[in-house]
Amino acid sequence: MTFPKKNYLISIVGPTAIGKTALSIALAKHFNSEIISCDSRQFYKEMNLGTAVPSVDELQAATHHFIQNRSIYEDYNVGEFERNALSKLNDLFKENAIVIMVGGSGLYLDAVINGLDYFPEIDSSIREKLNLELKENGIENLQNQLKKLDIETYQSIAIENPHRIIRALEICIGTGKTYASFKNKPKSPRNFTAIKIGLTAERPIIYDRINKRVDIMVANGLLEEANELYPNKDLNALQTVGYRELFSYFDGEITKEFAIEEIKKNTRRFAKRQLTWFKKDVNTIWFDYKTPINTILQAIKTKL
Repeated sequence: MTFPKKNYLISIVGPTAIGKTALSIALAKHFNSEIISCDSRQFYKEMNLGTAVPSVDELQAATHHFIQNRSIYEDYNVGEFERNALSKLNDLFKENAIVIMVGGSGLYLDAVINGLDYFPEIDSSIREKLNLELKENGIENLQNQLKKLDIETYQSIAIENPHRIIRALEICIGTGKTYASFKNKPKSPRNFTAIKIGLTAERPIIYDRINKRVDIMVANGLLEEANELYPNKDLNALQTVGYRELFSYFDGEITKEFAIEEIKKNTRRFAKRQLTWFKKDVNTIWFDYKTPINTILQAIKTKL
């Protein structure tokens, strides 16, 4: 197949459990290309079931990058991912003018396509104090602080993620300005054109797919996986839906049944925030999750 000389990054977005992995593999096969994952939960090799990492068969069906390539014991952030992903893309574009990117982490996707915003260095004591507040008073107190200091960021970030909240708060406290005020400044140009494809469905369908996925995760051993990770429950990588709730169960704070329902509820909330984030981009071409691959391919080819 002959490709245009210009480089294209086909980005697949949408809420969790909607079918992004299957579409990315189908597109990678069609274009004889490879896949960049921008799912920040799937970077860590110790986290498997709770992050819905592609199966062995799926990973073998197309070459994936940035899947379980890090350890939960390593510090890894969106800035490092941006540098790593751009470097990998430069290599991949030498072989193919089209690369596929997939994932539900909007911040990481935006970092690759648009570049990161600049934030000033903040005194580390502020983060230490916020982490102590989190440990002593819980996440709700930090959420309320952010709501007062920066309502725009409060309404747009993953509000259940303590790492994101603390990052926004330390900027607010350390600079006296909102976290949002540092965003959306001019960025360095990219050597590719992004084609953004979104998958979605009616909300009851999305929620039903999420509930069923969680049940499958539990049946496949999610509790056992979380129990192995429990001694490291305070690591940033583990402050995420699917593990945090089970750690509360292991702590004796809630029942197992309640923990599982909380995973479903918090995942549904996460999916809602994902849609809010991705829908802001008017350049994304949206399809129902059952749309035939040929229809999606036709739309992509009009952009090449």
